[in-house]
Amino acid sequence: MLEKTLASAFCGIIRILTGAQAVWRGTQPEARARVYYANHRSHGDFVLIWAILPPMLRAVTRPVAASDYWLCGRLRRYLIERVFRGVLVDRLKKSDTDPISTMFEPLAAGESLILFPEGTRNQSDGILPFKPGIHRLAEKRPETEFIPVWIENLGRAMPKGGMLIVPLLCTVTIGAPVMLEPGEHRANFLSRCQDALLALEPAE
Repeated sequence: MLEKTLASAFCGIIRILTGAQAVWRGTQPEARARVYYANHRSHGDFVLIWAILPPMLRAVTRPVAASDYWLCGRLRRYLIERVFRGVLVDRLKKSDTDPISTMFEPLAAGESLILFPEGTRNQSDGILPFKPGIHRLAEKRPETEFIPVWIENLGRAMPKGGMLIVPLLCTVTIGAPVMLEPGEHRANFLSRCQDALLALEPAE
């Protein structure tokens, strides 16, 4: 009960502070296993995406998060494991566990994921080249819809190293699904995923 209350509180706070609004373009909220992949500017990115999802989807959607960051300290560990139910990956490769394999089980159980295929926060314009992990997920679960999500302004509302949220209107644009085509090579799939995400970036 405490974790559900905290989750609702986090969602309410971030929506109030950012004025976050979801724009569903090319798809609608559906209760099916999906991978929401987004541009990455802030540690608050997955919380914002999680917050704008309808409650029924939020309950079965789990963020993919870096264990080296979120397991550093009791509070972070509690939040990611108990409140957000994150799927933790070892991006520093300190263990023998394949970081991508940890994502297979939630998808097989019908849950959705939030991930950031750039692999790190991008402080420049546009997006960084995608890591190949998103293609491996598609190969393992070819029936999965990969949903591009463009986050606008959160990087400025939560600047790197900042302690407070700067009040700025943030938008989250959710695009049409991308799915792996039979026999499609990795480079082409990654290119299509990147193009689908960039197509959601607001015009200047």
